[in-house]
Amino acid sequence: MSLDVVILAAGQGTRMRSTRPKVLHRLAGKPMVRHVIDTAAGLEAERTHVVVGHGAEQVREALADCRVRFALQAEQKGTGHAVAQTLDALGEGKVLVLYGDVPLIRRETLRDLLDRVDERHLGLLTVTLEDPTGYGRILRDEAGEAVAIVEHKDASEAERAVRECNTGIMAMTARQLRRWLPRLSADNAQGEYYLTDVIAMAAAEGVRIATAQPTRPLEVEGVNNRAQMARLERAHQRDIAEALMAKGVALLDPERLDVRGTLTCGHDVEIDVGCVFEGDVELGEGVRIGPHCVIRDSHIGAETVIEPHSVIEGAVVAGHNRIGPFARLRPGSRLAVGAKVGNFVETKNAEVGEGSKINHLSYVGDARLGRDVNVGAGTITCNYDGANKHRTEIGDGAFIGSNTALVAPISVGKGATVGAGSTLTRDVADNALAVSRARLISKEDWQRPVKKNDL
Repeated sequence: MSLDVVILAAGQGTRMRSTRPKVLHRLAGKPMVRHVIDTAAGLEAERTHVVVGHGAEQVREALADCRVRFALQAEQKGTGHAVAQTLDALGEGKVLVLYGDVPLIRRETLRDLLDRVDERHLGLLTVTLEDPTGYGRILRDEAGEAVAIVEHKDASEAERAVRECNTGIMAMTARQLRRWLPRLSADNAQGEYYLTDVIAMAAAEGVRIATAQPTRPLEVEGVNNRAQMARLERAHQRDIAEALMAKGVALLDPERLDVRGTLTCGHDVEIDVGCVFEGDVELGEGVRIGPHCVIRDSHIGAETVIEPHSVIEGAVVAGHNRIGPFARLRPGSRLAVGAKVGNFVETKNAEVGEGSKINHLSYVGDARLGRDVNVGAGTITCNYDGANKHRTEIGDGAFIGSNTALVAPISVGKGATVGAGSTLTRDVADNALAVSRARLISKEDWQRPVKKNDL
């Protein structure tokens, strides 16, 4: 039977105190609604519908690269009204209703729910909570069958004592949905069309309510304010940390790790506190990451040591390298085996050859360094002329003295030596010495000017 997934994402989220639509607030670096879309993608749905309302254009733009259909809920009249906006686009199979602000729902939980659905069974995901305040309660008959859901605001004192709660996530057939939705009423405390009212309709028809529960309540916890957002973020990061440690990664403090993408680690990787990994990051065997580093969309080869407070983005590091502290590798940086980029060094679109060293206080951009090059402190490649970028080529074994400016385009030959304090505008031949300095003027017994006394 085919599957349609309907994701409700039309709410304003006023308690977030933000101009951004609630479902676009980020969890682990990704909008909440994208977490839901990615989870649903593994269910092999024939169609995925996202119901938008507040900030509809922002949501559409944020999800432009997703294979989803959009349905507009121009007025927010409840969950039943939201799902109704997709009726004409649904197929003839099963329909799964999810929420764009419930980002941690697991695919396995949803498969279990869908397996219970047919024309004689409606699937409802429930959760048992210690404190059910604010949640709709599941009402069961004497035989223990679920027969209705009553919202907290409409519930009696006895009904509010029930701890089994509605998560809002349910599944049914499209035929059932088309039969029940037109019969919904807004005769309730909120004046809204509750999707949950189809439960009573199903029970009245003899359709059984097949309930399932998640492994833990965290899966179905929604986000309504910043505090809930922060709680889910830390819980999600703790899950990531647990998975990494199970694979042998040493985390000095699992509570102080942030993965905002995909982190793949080899054996014996060690990560210190406060590190952030974004996009797709791969750490080879034996890599050690010092505290408070940020690594984004990069490959770090085996046995590399990254010292504290380094920022690496779009880089490929071959292995056995030392980076930092306070180093910045910008996109296009490529370090060969054994290369070193030290403290307060920035590289961009630069190839640093095997065994080469840029130890401190330098900028190397749009450049290629051969093997065993030594770049002294304070060296810069002057790669930008105000309109275009130019390349710097430095041959194997070259020595660049401290405080050198290499004005690109320029080439420094193999084995060449550049004297400290030089500004070079012309190529340097292999094994040559290049020195470009102003002549020293020294006046002995020179009297320094003194400040005149004001009368």
